[in-house]
Amino acid sequence: MNFGAVVKAFDTVMALRAVAKRMTGEPAPPREGVITHPSAMSGLAGQLEARLTNVVVAALKEAFERDHARLEIERAQLDEQRRRAEEAMRLELRRQAVDREIARLRMLAATALVGWVASVAIFVARLGAASVASRAAMAAGWLLLLGALASAFTAQQRIGGHATSATTPESGTAATATLWLLTAGLGVSAISLMF
Repeated sequence: MNFGAVVKAFDTVMALRAVAKRMTGEPAPPREGVITHPSAMSGLAGQLEARLTNVVVAALKEAFERDHARLEIERAQLDEQRRRAEEAMRLELRRQAVDREIARLRMLAATALVGWVASVAIFVARLGAASVASRAAMAAGWLLLLGALASAFTAQQRIGGHATSATTPESGTAATATLWLLTAGLGVSAISLMF
């Protein structure tokens, strides 16, 4: 609202006050040189009062409607901004979950690879002294470790596909299989050293 509208509203209220005083019977200060008839004055004052009241009511109604429309637009904009912020937060949390799961799978894959390389190095070092049972156990350990490596890569690929989708990232059975194959492969490789 600007200052001019406030001044107009004040003038209107003062004019209404003067008209109300006339209607209640309080005599207005007489003006010199003007002769007024009481019945003509009350009819004219009633018409003037009704018009001024209608103008004030219409102006107030228009101002309230404008303010209401502006508030509705602002409320809609705030709701949209809140919805966008919540969606951005959900996407960020999903991205972080995908990153954590991929890092875990990479660590499992690296452990499987290091375990396989170490078991190959141990096998080569003991090539002449290894029994048939030791060689068979070492070969089984290699297969388990290579299986763990393959399932880790499969799980990483599956999780990478969830990075841009709306579904929750789950590595599923491939990640579970990676952990079990890794543990079994390292265990069988360690047992092969006992023979």
